[in-house]
Amino acid sequence: MAEVGGTIAAYRALLRAQARSQTAYRTSFVVDVLGNVGSTVFDVVTVLVIFGVTRELGGFTLRETLVMVGLSSCAFATADLLVGSIERLPRYVRTGLLDAVLVRPLGALPQLLLMDLPLRKVSRALFGLLVLVVALVSAGIEWTPGRAVLAVVAPLAGVVFFGALFVATATVSFWWVESGELANSITYGGRDFTSYPVTVFEGWFRAAFAYGLGFAFVSYQPALALLGRTDPLGLPSWAGWAAPAVALVAAAGAAAAWRTGVRHYRSTGS
Repeated sequence: MAEVGGTIAAYRALLRAQARSQTAYRTSFVVDVLGNVGSTVFDVVTVLVIFGVTRELGGFTLRETLVMVGLSSCAFATADLLVGSIERLPRYVRTGLLDAVLVRPLGALPQLLLMDLPLRKVSRALFGLLVLVVALVSAGIEWTPGRAVLAVVAPLAGVVFFGALFVATATVSFWWVESGELANSITYGGRDFTSYPVTVFEGWFRAAFAYGLGFAFVSYQPALALLGRTDPLGLPSWAGWAAPAVALVAAAGAAAAWRTGVRHYRSTGS
């Protein structure tokens, strides 16, 4: 118990140090906090602009689509706040900072996340949550106990899914240091993909991203279950409740990839 308590205290010290360093210049921190809302605002505005010239998108109304936008924005923004800093792993590998992390008697992944936890992104996560709440309230959902539970579980599953995606794509840098653009195309591309009904996409692209990689279970399938709509693509109604299982599979895959990458890593220049 003493060892566990010491480990937790060490992680708390890392978090406090980050909080102190990032808030040392308060005006700059406040500006960063406000500025970070921008990307999520643009996601919502883009959908509103599209519906300015059409009444439906992929067979869904504005209010129905906003439920998907809310689920996607809330999940991605929160995952980016908690795990997104792992994108800096290529720099750690290149500069040798990872060597110093690995020799400490603490978990490498929690250290890396707490060393660069971007507290300025908390505004983006809160705005994403606000978008989700407003979308759910305005969508005219016939609430049941099951749907109320899904409204809480689905965004949490989305956070786990996107967090796993951040970790899994970052581990590629153990083999290919210049893999940052590839990782961004999947993580940020996945955010954009989940902001719209998957019915607007077609062919192999939809099959690969929506169901091959599991992005359909971040927002599209849970939104169908919440709205009580039948899937135009023919999946059964229970698919909307599969988000937690898909997220757990993604987390397990990311954990395996991380362990393999750390074992593969030798030192700077390897």
